[in-house]
Amino acid sequence: MTNEYIFRAEKLNKFFGPTHANNDVSISIQKGEIRGLIGENGSGKSTLISLISGIIQKDSGMMFLDGEPYEPKTPLDAFNHKIGTVVQELGLVDGLPIGVNIFLGRLDMFNKNGVIDLQGLYKAASEHLSYWNLGKFPVQNLASTLSVEEKKMVELARALSVNPNFLILDEITTAISLNNRKLLYSIIEQFKKQGKSVLLITHDLEEIIKITDNITIMRDGVVVDTRKSCELTPDILKRLMVGRELSGSYYRNDWEDQYEDDVVLSVCDLTVEEHFEDVSFDLHKGEILGICGLSDAGIHELGETIFGVIKPQKGSIYFISSNEKIKVKNSIHARKLGIGYVPKDRDKQALMINDSVENNICLPSIEILQGPFGYIRPAKMRKLSSKVVNDFEIKAKSISQYIRGLSGGNKQKINFARWMNEKVRILIMDCPTRGVDVGVKAYIYSVMNEAKKQGLSIIMISDELPELIGMCDRLLVMKEGKVVKTFYRSSGFTEESIMEVMM
Repeated sequence: MTNEYIFRAEKLNKFFGPTHANNDVSISIQKGEIRGLIGENGSGKSTLISLISGIIQKDSGMMFLDGEPYEPKTPLDAFNHKIGTVVQELGLVDGLPIGVNIFLGRLDMFNKNGVIDLQGLYKAASEHLSYWNLGKFPVQNLASTLSVEEKKMVELARALSVNPNFLILDEITTAISLNNRKLLYSIIEQFKKQGKSVLLITHDLEEIIKITDNITIMRDGVVVDTRKSCELTPDILKRLMVGRELSGSYYRNDWEDQYEDDVVLSVCDLTVEEHFEDVSFDLHKGEILGICGLSDAGIHELGETIFGVIKPQKGSIYFISSNEKIKVKNSIHARKLGIGYVPKDRDKQALMINDSVENNICLPSIEILQGPFGYIRPAKMRKLSSKVVNDFEIKAKSISQYIRGLSGGNKQKINFARWMNEKVRILIMDCPTRGVDVGVKAYIYSVMNEAKKQGLSIIMISDELPELIGMCDRLLVMKEGKVVKTFYRSSGFTEESIMEVMM
């Protein structure tokens, strides 16, 4: 690192109504520095990123880029200043081709006599993806065809397409699998060697300590400290983030695979072409069954198929109750049988972000809220949603607040709580702690533990090995669409042994 600063902010302030989202925030980042930024959901991290990236404008304060005053009015303005950003929530336009998304806002570079040269654009997009080894995507296809992880890699490609001197990554690592994380780490290291800077936001405490030079901690809109990463531990970071000691572990404190003999779900020879084939397993009452694998393993598509969102070409899923086997037909049938699903992409697949907290909570409970002649009783809806908000400690202005205005952690609590309130018998959870802070993670794990004791069966799909090791009774490892090994909690999970099978 040098003593030259790529970016400085002095006393930035941003208000959203009565909320002081950034309160006199000052931060300086050197050229060639990898800076971590961490804090609980709602601490002001994403607001700061949005100010730097031109998504929103400051109310007061100053920003400097390469020593010159910097006041971006739009994201394109930030791009033109060679600042590349990957935002926390998905940032592609689903209705546009992948290649167009990569160069969105800069299509003039492909303008030939007033017409966009799409062939040239697609060629440039493919070459750009290949140069950074970000994946071989059919760049003419719509972005809507991509998975969450694939969208994140395309967003990274877009950020890199401006040849940035300053790269901002907001919660990208929790959306991608192990192999793509290693690729991202190599890109970050390459930036450092070239004297370029990276600002990384992540809730993975071990990760941020490992790959950054310094870490800035925010709490309640204020920068509380900046420390050298090598001098920090996860426990120190937790204390700085929440302002108090957090005792105990996130995870289970036992090392036995504990569940009942009763099988509640049986997956038999399940196949979805190009994703996975001949997958079979049984899920027991009170079991947390983990599923992991690299980006091409098919783990996320498997979760969708079990819930009935994707129709398999071969195989069956059976719900088992009182020794009766019932074939799961589709997602509506799965829901009626008592199967719930928390998808990885909560904004697109789970929540109605432009609707209220109340309506989102009540959606899975429509049947029990209906009165005579099928009418839904508003009083029952208010009572139910208020109870869930209180029971699950959801921070919202009111049950009328729109989902889009909530933090990632509170969105996920709603996504999770509405199924728990339904008292489903089986819950499929895909990346349940993606983009949430340490407090919300601990809360979700504690609710999972308690639900397990009450007999709930959970399928936990995740790209995070620590949480799978910490929570699961059994762990299925998938590779290239097949289950290649099963690990048992009582035999001792280790990241090394699991990764050896995955890779």
